[in-house]
Amino acid sequence: MSLISVKDHIGIPKYKQIVSSVEDALAAGLLKKGDRLPSINSVRNKFDLSRDTVMMAFNELKRRGIVESVSGKGYYIKSENINVSQKVFLLFDELNAFKEDLYNAFVNNLDEGIQVEIFFHHFSYEVFSKLIQDSLGSYHYYVIMPANLIGTEAVIDILPEDKVYILDQLPKELRSYPSIHQNFEKDIFDSLMEIKEQLQKYHKLVLLYSETKQPKGILKGFQEFAEVAEIPCEVIQTFEKKTIERGEVYLVLDDQHLIVLIKKLKELQMEVGKDVGVISYNETLLKEIVEGGITTISTDFKEMGKRLAEMILKNEKENIENTRRLIIRKSL
Repeated sequence: MSLISVKDHIGIPKYKQIVSSVEDALAAGLLKKGDRLPSINSVRNKFDLSRDTVMMAFNELKRRGIVESVSGKGYYIKSENINVSQKVFLLFDELNAFKEDLYNAFVNNLDEGIQVEIFFHHFSYEVFSKLIQDSLGSYHYYVIMPANLIGTEAVIDILPEDKVYILDQLPKELRSYPSIHQNFEKDIFDSLMEIKEQLQKYHKLVLLYSETKQPKGILKGFQEFAEVAEIPCEVIQTFEKKTIERGEVYLVLDDQHLIVLIKKLKELQMEVGKDVGVISYNETLLKEIVEGGITTISTDFKEMGKRLAEMILKNEKENIENTRRLIIRKSL
């Protein structure tokens, strides 16, 4: 019995008949994970097809994760799950609480037949490049978080342009791609302007900023605020050589350094919100509770994930700026 069947004059494209044949063989138990498919040449010759037609079918099965190609050996069954109609390559910089919210909102708002595979580049250009190169041809859509890596456009350029979406940071080199992103420069400046009066009770505003991981727009927005602020502003890269003084207010961008700061204040017997002000970036449940509540500048990550899913489902090709919110709590 032949695994693949292709008929003339039945109104179904021949590449789709090949795909359906493989699906039917999997459903009937005639093909199992690890089984080898007939070669492209054998299918082409048996049914008098063009090589492109057979390749189109095999590539569709590959994008859905049903088959995989092994160099020099052929195509093999990778998964027996034929319910996956599309696959999404999702590349994050790292995983944390708010990006988990983004991921869950994205996955939960996609159709049932769409499968998401998530990867992390951990701010490494080499890892970023290899993951994208290895993903080529295996997915229907590519959602990429470039972070502040330099030269990502050269790597992303190998992907099909109409299948790429940019997430979170949008450098000018990638503005030709559809995106849902944060305007870090504007968000920081506008948020600090909103609490300008509260900041005046302190004698210095200090930003803890890492050039390696943090968006450059945050630094730029802070510097713009410093030009109009009525208190001195300072940028530091670490707490190691910093002497924390009463009357300072700190803008801390990641949770690890937020914990370090709170620990130092306890050791110095200083009270958050009274002796030293604290502003954090990116809202989490923990910040509602710690020290009576930490003031937070944040985007809505759940909305970002939901909107990204809508863009893919509706094939929208826009650059969308995600909303910002400022949550004022006891720490300020």
